[in-house]
Amino acid sequence: MNQTDPDASAGLDACEPLGPAAAGRMRGATLALDLGTTTGWALQLPDGHISTGTVSLNQTRYDGGGMRFLRFLRWLEQIDEDAGPIEAIYFEEIRRHVSNDSAQVHGGFLGVLTTWCEDRLVAYQGVPVGTIKRFATGKGNADKAAVIAAVQAKGFAPADDNEADAIAILLWAIATRGGVR
Repeated sequence: MNQTDPDASAGLDACEPLGPAAAGRMRGATLALDLGTTTGWALQLPDGHISTGTVSLNQTRYDGGGMRFLRFLRWLEQIDEDAGPIEAIYFEEIRRHVSNDSAQVHGGFLGVLTTWCEDRLVAYQGVPVGTIKRFATGKGNADKAAVIAAVQAKGFAPADDNEADAIAILLWAIATRGGVR
């Protein structure tokens, strides 16, 4: 898990973590997700502290079909308890999948996420892939390496493209306060 000290975030341009005054108005944390078998996540606490990482939701050969989704549900509940409560969740909104399998897996995670949010009255919003890439790199069709480099240039050290995407989503949410451009 990578952690960024809010005091060391001067290089985040317009995406600096919320200061104490703004943080005091927030009731809970903000979570950004890049949903998938390896889910990237970035979490901003009300005090402005940002933590990031990935969670593996791989299925083993002994698992039933729903185990990866149950693991995701339990992970959401745990992060809500640890950071708690989560006030808003932003996630990468994918409209086209490479394969039928990836579409089904992503749809399962999205179903679990939206049901969890609705049940707990947590605000949630999908952010189009092009919006995330344009925000991070200036190009809506940037490749994974460009997004990783852009996030690294802002002082983060993502382990992979999943974590980089989640960080970019969180920075977008902070900068725009969740408004789709």
